[in-house]
Amino acid sequence: MKKKARTTQVTEGGNIPQECCALCGFSDDDPAMLGEKVTLTEEKLSVHYFCLLTSCGVYQRGEEDEGVFGFLVDDIKQEVRRSSRLKCVICKKKGACVGCNVKSCRKMVHFPCGRKKMFVSQFTGLFPSYCPDHSPSQTLCVASDISLPQSCSICLDSIEPILSYSVLKCPSCHTSWFHRDCVQRQAYSAGLFFFRCTLCNNKERFQEEMLRMGLYIPERDASWELEANAYSELLEVYMRCDTLLCLCNNGRTHSAKKGWFEVIRCRLCGSRGTHRKCSGLKVDTTDWACTECTQATDGKASLVASPQGVQRRSLLSKRHLSPIHSAISCKRTSLPVRTESPEELLQALVSQLHPVSVEVEVSGDQALSAGLDLVRRTDFDPTHTLSVRFKDEQQTAFPSSLWDSNMARQHFLKLVVQQIKESVVFEGPDRSKNLALDTQALREDLYFDAGCLLALALVHGGPHLGFFSPALYQCLFNHPANDPLSVSHMTPNTHFARQVSRMAKAESLEDLKEVMAANWEYLELAGCNRPISSLEERDALVKDLVSFTMISRMQLPLQRFREGLQTLGVFNQVQLFPSAFCGVFCEDPHQLRAQTLSQLFTVSLSELEDKLDREMPVVTFWRHFLLECEVGRSSITLSDLLRFATGAEELPAVGLRPAPSISFLHPLPCSSHGVKKEGRRAVEWTEEGLFPQSDPASKRLLLPVTSSYRAFKNSMEHAVSHHVHLLATESWRRRSRRSEEA
Repeated sequence: MKKKARTTQVTEGGNIPQECCALCGFSDDDPAMLGEKVTLTEEKLSVHYFCLLTSCGVYQRGEEDEGVFGFLVDDIKQEVRRSSRLKCVICKKKGACVGCNVKSCRKMVHFPCGRKKMFVSQFTGLFPSYCPDHSPSQTLCVASDISLPQSCSICLDSIEPILSYSVLKCPSCHTSWFHRDCVQRQAYSAGLFFFRCTLCNNKERFQEEMLRMGLYIPERDASWELEANAYSELLEVYMRCDTLLCLCNNGRTHSAKKGWFEVIRCRLCGSRGTHRKCSGLKVDTTDWACTECTQATDGKASLVASPQGVQRRSLLSKRHLSPIHSAISCKRTSLPVRTESPEELLQALVSQLHPVSVEVEVSGDQALSAGLDLVRRTDFDPTHTLSVRFKDEQQTAFPSSLWDSNMARQHFLKLVVQQIKESVVFEGPDRSKNLALDTQALREDLYFDAGCLLALALVHGGPHLGFFSPALYQCLFNHPANDPLSVSHMTPNTHFARQVSRMAKAESLEDLKEVMAANWEYLELAGCNRPISSLEERDALVKDLVSFTMISRMQLPLQRFREGLQTLGVFNQVQLFPSAFCGVFCEDPHQLRAQTLSQLFTVSLSELEDKLDREMPVVTFWRHFLLECEVGRSSITLSDLLRFATGAEELPAVGLRPAPSISFLHPLPCSSHGVKKEGRRAVEWTEEGLFPQSDPASKRLLLPVTSSYRAFKNSMEHAVSHHVHLLATESWRRRSRRSEEA
C-alpha cells in the first residue's frame, strides 16, 4: 500500500474554486502552495492534491486514472471520516489529517494551517510532516569573506539574512537567500528538470536541500516548455531590409525568392537584413554582414560552423540523467514511525560500513595522532572498518587481555574523544566546551579533522561525547531554534567573557562608558563601537557582542567543524533529530543503573520444563544482584559486570552489537560418590565450582543455576572480582615495566 505522486498535470472534473476541500475545509485554489484542487462532480467531492499526499491515513491503491490520481474515492471518504474526529491544534476545528512524524508528538493540523504555522511537509521518501519543534532547519555556513545578502535572489525584495521557516538559502554558494514562498513558486514553475539555484546554478545539492526543507518539486518539464506554441516566434525568419534607402518598390518587408530583391540576413547576428540591390551586392551574393557586426569584428569575423551529429536530448533522457530520484516517487507505506532513540538513529548510519578494514597503528596512548594520520590519508574511506593495533604494549595502559578487535577499537575511539576534548580546538569547563579560535588549528584544518574523528567515533562504536556546551550545540545544530545566546553561554574566565560581563553588570551609564572606553579595540573589531546615550541600550550592545564573539568571529571554525561532522551523515542525522542527540553531545554519559543493565541483556530461557523451573529463580537473583551492585552492597560494581560480560568499558553511543544475551549454566547431575546415575535411579545436583562464564565477542553471559541467592551472589562476585583483579595486575605490571625502562 502506497501513495505515489503523479508526473502529469491532468485534472479530472476540473477545478471549482468555490468548492471546499473535503480534507482541510478550505476553498483556496493555489496549485503552487496547496497542490491542484480536483473536483469530482459525480461524487460531489473536492480535494487539494497536497492534502492527499500529506494525510496520515489514506494511501494510493488505484491506478493513475482511478479516483483522484490513484486515490480511490472510498479511501478518501474514509480518511475524511477518520480526520473528522481529530482537532487541529492551530484553528481548533476538526478535520485535521496531517500529523507530526515524531512518534512522541501528537500535534495534528490541516495542511493549509500547518503551512501558516511553520509545519514542514517533505514531498519525498515517506512524505513525513514535522511540527515547528521537530522540523529540519538550516545552519549558517558562511565563509568570512562572504557578506550576507540583503535581498531575495528571486523577487529581489529586501530580506533579513536570518535563517528561519520563511527564509532559506542555497547550500552550495551560501549567497543565494530567498523567501520560502518565492522559491516554492519557482520550483512549481521550473519543475524537476529546470529547478536550480538562481546564482550558482547548482542543481543536485540545491534540489536535495529544498526537498529536505519541505518544498514540492513537480516531476515534469518547466511550465514554459509545456505551453502550446511557446516558442513559435523562434520559427519566424527575419525578413526586412534595414538599409537607410530601400530601393524596392514593394517595400522593406518584400522578399523575392531570388534575384536583386531577395532579403539576405547578416551571417553573424541574423537580426539585420538587406536587399542585394539596396546594398550594392551581386545578384548571387549570399555572404553578407551588417555594419554593426563588421565594426565589432574589424571585418574579419566568420561564421562558426554548427557542430554536426549532436542530438538533442529528449525529456526521457533528462529523466535518466537526473541525479535525483523522483521527488515524489512514492508515498509512505504503513511503517512504524521512527523512534527518537539516538542509538537506533545511529544504527541507521552503521549500515554504510563495509567489512573491508583499514589498519590504524597507535603508539602508546597517542590515539589522536593516529586518528589524524588516518583521516588525512589520500585514500581515507570512513566506511571501512577500523582495525586498531596498539604498538609499544609496555607504553600503554591498555590491558593485554582485551586484545580483541572490537574492544581495541572502542578503547582507541575513547582515547580519541578524550584527547580531542583536551586539544586546542576546544576551551572551557570539562563538561561544557566551546570551540576555541586558534590560528594554528585553522592553518592545519584541525577543526575539520576533529569533527570527522568525532563522527567516526559515534558510528564506529565510540562513547557518548558529553562535553559540548549548550551554546556550541545550538550554534552547530540550531537547537533550541532561534534561542538568543547570552553572556552565560560564553566561555568563562576568558578576556572577552570578562569584558562583556562587566558591560552587562554596569549599573550606570558612566560605568558602561568607562568599560567601553577601556575596550574600544574589541568594540571596533565587533562593529559595536557606537555612542551609547542611555543605559537602556546596554542589553542590545551586550547581545551584539555575544553574537560576534560566539558566532561571527567563529564562522570559519564552525563551518569546518560542521563539514567534518558530515562524515558518514552524522551531521544531517543530528540536524534532523537535534533534541534526541542533545544528550549524546552535551550531557554526561548516563551512569550505569541496574535497570539499564537489566534491559540491556536479553534472557534466553530453556524450552524444557524442568530446566525452565530452575532458571526462573535465577532471573530474579540476577536482577536483585544488579540492585545490590548499584547501591554498593556488593564487592563489584556494575561497570565490572559490564566489562566481564561484554568487554566494553562503557556503553557506546551506537549501542552494543551484537545485542547482549543471557543464557544459563546448569550443574551436572552426579551421585553422592561423584558417579553419574542413569535410568530410574534418583540423581543429585552439585553447585560446587559453578561460576558464571562470558564470551565478550558474542556478548553472551552464562549465569550459574543455583538453588539460593547467597550461592548465586558468591559465585558472581568470585568470578567477576577475579577477572577485574587480573586486569588490574596486568596494568600494574605494564606500568612497572614502563617506570623501570624510564
